[in-house]
Amino acid sequence: MHWSLYCISLVFPAITISTMLTGGAWTWALVFVAFGFIPAAELILKPRTENRDAEEEAKARDTWVYRVIPQLFVPVQWSIVVLFVALVGSGTLSSFIELSGAVASVGICCGVFGINVGHELGHRRTAWEQGLSKAVLMSTLYVHFFIEHNRGHHRRVATHDDPATSRRGETVYGFWARTLVGSWRSAWSIDPKQMTRLVTLQAAVWLGILLAAGPLAFALAVASGFIGILLLETVNYIEHYGLTRQLTTKGRPERVQPHHSWNSDHPIGRALLFELSRHSDHHAHPGRPYAVLRSFDDAPQFPTGYPGMVMLSLAPPLFFRVMEPRLKSWDAQFA
Repeated sequence: MHWSLYCISLVFPAITISTMLTGGAWTWALVFVAFGFIPAAELILKPRTENRDAEEEAKARDTWVYRVIPQLFVPVQWSIVVLFVALVGSGTLSSFIELSGAVASVGICCGVFGINVGHELGHRRTAWEQGLSKAVLMSTLYVHFFIEHNRGHHRRVATHDDPATSRRGETVYGFWARTLVGSWRSAWSIDPKQMTRLVTLQAAVWLGILLAAGPLAFALAVASGFIGILLLETVNYIEHYGLTRQLTTKGRPERVQPHHSWNSDHPIGRALLFELSRHSDHHAHPGRPYAVLRSFDDAPQFPTGYPGMVMLSLAPPLFFRVMEPRLKSWDAQFA
């Protein structure tokens, strides 16, 4: 994709900020766009499976704008959170309908930018980008993700030892309970010293929000962060659902392959989520920047984009009905 297509993500903060300033039922607009309009559109639009050739990939790697775009969303995300707590703290947002809509909209931004952008930046190698990753993850109270995802999930993905890999027949609700606790424990076991520093800093930042904006704004901002967390963990749920790595003759899991992650080439989700939906390549080659992630013929494919699959996962019987034939096909080919 051309770099300009990734700027479509700016629609989300634009809708969130403008509707919070407008107030009323308009604060629910982003919810309908994210989980109504976009899933419907991706049922119609065809996946785009083309990959860059070697020359195009080299050019994309050297084009600074691809690196800068995710970085710009760090101040954008924090601006959304600060505006939200300011409007609540001042009483500008006060009715139930506008407060609940704003909480949901800010929560979506917490998932898409607070955690997903933090995920992309956390995979980069510069201290600047990794610092930005930690900073934006703090906006949704999920800074331990920086440690657990990079040093835990990527090592253990598609195994029963990974708290962030969903198991066959497990509902998203059961997965939430298991992964929220398991990922937190995993981060502390991997690097307790860094966790202590990061959690202390995160607590200090959010104490500042409490003191500056008051208990109501603080509580609703925490609620928004929790929505972002559940959104991220729902994405985790669908990304590896039911897939397992085989054991080698030495009893160790085989190397991570593209067929160990579910893939989606639907263009809107790809652009909005900085190619997160090309998850097969991301896990097989975690050092590849988002702009050069590839589609593989042997990667298992979702029937629609991530937004639609997230909605489907919330109805487990329907989700299982859609996924079971695909898992049987995967078993026949890889198990």
